[in-house]
Amino acid sequence: MLLRCLLALVLAAPALAPAATILVFGDSLSSAYGIERNRGWATLLQQRLDEKRLDYKIVNASISGETTAGGASRMAGALASSRPAIVIIALGANDGLRGLSLEAMRANLEAMVRSSRKSGAKVLLVGMRLPPNFGPEYGEKFQQVFRDIAGREPIASGPFLLEGFAEKPELFQPDGIHPTVSAQALVLENVWKGLAPLLKVR
Repeated sequence: MLLRCLLALVLAAPALAPAATILVFGDSLSSAYGIERNRGWATLLQQRLDEKRLDYKIVNASISGETTAGGASRMAGALASSRPAIVIIALGANDGLRGLSLEAMRANLEAMVRSSRKSGAKVLLVGMRLPPNFGPEYGEKFQQVFRDIAGREPIASGPFLLEGFAEKPELFQPDGIHPTVSAQALVLENVWKGLAPLLKVR
């Protein structure tokens, strides 16, 4: 009799909803290039969510060397497999560094934003910036792409991923491009500024 009562209570208890997914969709700046993956900013983000008791799990689908064209081609599969509540798009740096078409970059970013929103996910578009040696005119046009998309689409936008420390060589690996372990917390703070308003706070 007691066993039947316990079983009834278990069956009557509401099932715990699975944690909502945050899909991180970036390049080497988000894939922890050159450092242990569990020390990258995406892992630090999961730790912060856990500390704040926010019921999300991070799926980091970032790939080193990824361009917006590569991201656009992968997005449908990533959305189908992870079913995210939030998508963080942190791509574009490799397009700029390779001198690829800014119009193509714009179209690719817009396609990723729209397919993410169509799936029901909220979107955070992380800002990107080029090193000054690419020239002020190209650099400004590059940044304008992100501003334009954020201004037209109903999405959240964040500052440049490396905002506040891009000019500090001691926070970068020998290649001068990828942040060190000690800089990952700074990257997280930049992402958090755009992400926090999208989170369900309990």
